[in-house]
Amino acid sequence: MHTVFLIGASRGIGFELARQYISEGWRVIATARSEDGLAKLKALGAQTLRLDVADPASNLGLSWQLDGEKIDLAIYVAGAMDRASANTPPNRDSFDAVMHTNVMGAMQVIPQIVPMVQETQGVIACISSVMGSLQETTSGNAALYRVSKAALNMVVRCTQAEQPGITVLAVHPGWVQTDMGGTAAPLTPEQSANSLRQTLSRILEQRDPKHRGVFLNHDGSPLPW
Repeated sequence: MHTVFLIGASRGIGFELARQYISEGWRVIATARSEDGLAKLKALGAQTLRLDVADPASNLGLSWQLDGEKIDLAIYVAGAMDRASANTPPNRDSFDAVMHTNVMGAMQVIPQIVPMVQETQGVIACISSVMGSLQETTSGNAALYRVSKAALNMVVRCTQAEQPGITVLAVHPGWVQTDMGGTAAPLTPEQSANSLRQTLSRILEQRDPKHRGVFLNHDGSPLPW
């Protein structure tokens, strides 16, 4: 049985990934910040861990909670949004909320789970966004979010450079009908999660070095950095 570790799975794409992986017979370990989130995940059949990726003290306790685990696939789903344009300087609270969740959390969590993914020569996937692509950026809307996702992409590249024995990649889930994406988005969480699962399953099965350190769309097509 494969084991997937979902970081930030109490709602949206993360919750749907948990539901679909469980329905496919995977063992799911999933994190949430709140009791409600943990309860929802437990009701699906997931093993749960309390984790607030924006809180360094919470992150530091992760490795001992996962002691002895072997993880085939880890997905960093946690994310925060700020919609202000580049014309609006962010205040400290908004900057910290987005950067702590989208970047610092990943930088603190990923090194702790690398040894567990090394055990299976598995995959670490970070849910990024095409909005973090330098080449694709033609608008300054949601500037702080864009900056954070560009930084997350660099986390992926740096981690991959230090860990040649596993696959580390960034993946865009599409524009999805979540609290973050809004109702105008063309993809449902079910569609996005299903496409992500298929792409990541192929990568896990193939274990091809060409997938190391890449930036992909949810359907597996390449995206420019």
